[in-house]
Amino acid sequence: MNTQPDHRHLGARMDLFHFQEEAPGSVFWHPRGLTLLRLLENHVRQRIRPEGYQEVRTPQILSDAIWKRSGHWDNFRENLFVIPDEAMAIKPVSCPGHIELVKRMAPSHRALPLRIAEFGLCHRNEPSGALHGLFRLYQFTQDDGHIFCAEQHVEEEVARFARGLFAFYRSFGFERIRVGLSLRPPSRAGSDLVWDRAEQALEAAAQLAGLDYQLQPGEGAFYGPKLEFTLEDARGRAWTCGTIQLDFVLPERFELSYINAEGVPQRMVMLHRALVGSLERFLGFLLEHFDGSLPPWLAPEQIVIAPVAESHRNHALALMDRFESAGLRSKLDNRRESLSRKVFDAQSLGIPWFVAFGEREAQGGTWTIRERDGGRMEMEPEAAIAWMSEVSALPR
Repeated sequence: MNTQPDHRHLGARMDLFHFQEEAPGSVFWHPRGLTLLRLLENHVRQRIRPEGYQEVRTPQILSDAIWKRSGHWDNFRENLFVIPDEAMAIKPVSCPGHIELVKRMAPSHRALPLRIAEFGLCHRNEPSGALHGLFRLYQFTQDDGHIFCAEQHVEEEVARFARGLFAFYRSFGFERIRVGLSLRPPSRAGSDLVWDRAEQALEAAAQLAGLDYQLQPGEGAFYGPKLEFTLEDARGRAWTCGTIQLDFVLPERFELSYINAEGVPQRMVMLHRALVGSLERFLGFLLEHFDGSLPPWLAPEQIVIAPVAESHRNHALALMDRFESAGLRSKLDNRRESLSRKVFDAQSLGIPWFVAFGEREAQGGTWTIRERDGGRMEMEPEAAIAWMSEVSALPR
């Protein structure tokens, strides 16, 4: 019998999110859960900004002309949420919107590679029987990014992405990462000649990046081959998260060009990339992987402060200000409950540390820090704050 907690149960226990029949395939994010989602977003931002990505936002609803041109209307039609009688659909991906932005930018060769990213709210009409908590939703957030470049940039851009992605996964403690090279699917856009060229270019880029990959025939996107990065969780399950896809098809369909050094229009190449894919799915996977004990930097609150008596409340509030100044997220538990109950509740919420604040602490004495796994430490106040700050720092 499997006694390991499901992420849906963890979400309820930790007061992160819930689901309702009235909103199938969608998430009601509680304040703690939304904080968690934003922490993951900010961690992704920290990774991509130094690489030159510019963050954008594109419309949720686009006309069928866009989706027909991109090929989604013909190749992804059953997954589109179409607005009846309006010839429009809610976006399942951000690619066409990013293409329209780049067309307006009309970049020259000096502006390439051009990297843009979006935390895009996407909708996909999944079969109702396939919906499963955060793992499969109608509505989800995708860390959608695209690199618009010349063909000679492809190898270095793929290598750059892989280096950053491996570092990103290591920040969560994942070291073993399997890579698959997914090749042309049976239903696809573009000629065999275009696919030959794309597959050869992406494989050459993977080799230059030093990736140890396995071929995955038939698993590519309908517009191009892709590299897929798969993690193994603590329960031995495999999760495909990051991807980078080489696309010659959509730039041709949308007539996406740049001006080369000779002043002549040249067709762009497009790389689709994501570090986590669906943020919701990634968080569900992390919750189960860590059994709710998320790394301190990712915990919605890192410390609970519980005044022993009402006379200690102002001291505890002042301590919260000290934690905030140190970049630590704290929570005051001033309920009329026993200390053991407060400790239990903090551990159930997955909060890493608990400090009871009484007369000794108010007088500047050592703190007893209770950890969520049941351990205890005695530390001087300044040393405790410095240690918590170091352990809770956002990984780099």
